[in-house]
Amino acid sequence: MKIIRFSTTNGSESYGVIDGNNVLGINGSPYKSLDYSGAVYPLQSVKLLAPCAPSKIVCLGVNYHSHAKEMGHTLPTAPLIFLKPSTAVIGPEAGIIYPPMSQRVDYEAELAVVIKKAGWRISLGNASSHVLGYTCFNDITARDLQKIDGQWTRAKGFDTFAAIGPWIETEADPANLTVETYLNEERKQRGNTSDLIYPVDYLIHFISHVMTLLPGDVIATGTPSGIGPMQIGDNVEIRISGIGSLKNRLVTKD
Repeated sequence: MKIIRFSTTNGSESYGVIDGNNVLGINGSPYKSLDYSGAVYPLQSVKLLAPCAPSKIVCLGVNYHSHAKEMGHTLPTAPLIFLKPSTAVIGPEAGIIYPPMSQRVDYEAELAVVIKKAGWRISLGNASSHVLGYTCFNDITARDLQKIDGQWTRAKGFDTFAAIGPWIETEADPANLTVETYLNEERKQRGNTSDLIYPVDYLIHFISHVMTLLPGDVIATGTPSGIGPMQIGDNVEIRISGIGSLKNRLVTKD
């Protein structure tokens, strides 16, 4: 099942489920149950938004063996987590704004987990019950500022630096998904979630022992090897097998 968040031509925003070439509207949010409203929209007539509105985005640094090797890092002895603000979120086809204070902005393709229900100190065995589904994520990074600052808040936290979408896929297997980046249609990254140092269930368990996870929150599980820079005007696409494709463009602010 593909759950979307969308806006219509009159500007109203809703959640829905893709059914062929149509969208079936639902009342409220999808986190407790799907209460279909009876409204049906042609898929081509709606604008896809980021499929959730997280209170926080919990990201993982150095969580692929291949990326650790690429960056010359030793393997972390515990998940390396950091936060992106909710103001960084954008959806499919939205512009990524190149911040003037940076000289290098990178793509990072990632599998994202969308949380279904609140949890604090979630057991490893119950972790999967807190998952609504999975989506594509681009952990956009001002690489030069990351190196200058030594901590990652500024480099990772700019508005538009958390691209999410195009929908939440409820039936994907997070243990075996191909994760790719295409820059101007040229493949730059290719990895598989089987290469994760810390898998999804453990991440939910670990993070929930630090902070309460809320419905709609996002866990971005880290990027494989192949990170690199983007230039203004570049088109960047994150593809994840079994989920879909997230496309954005690097722009200057109007």
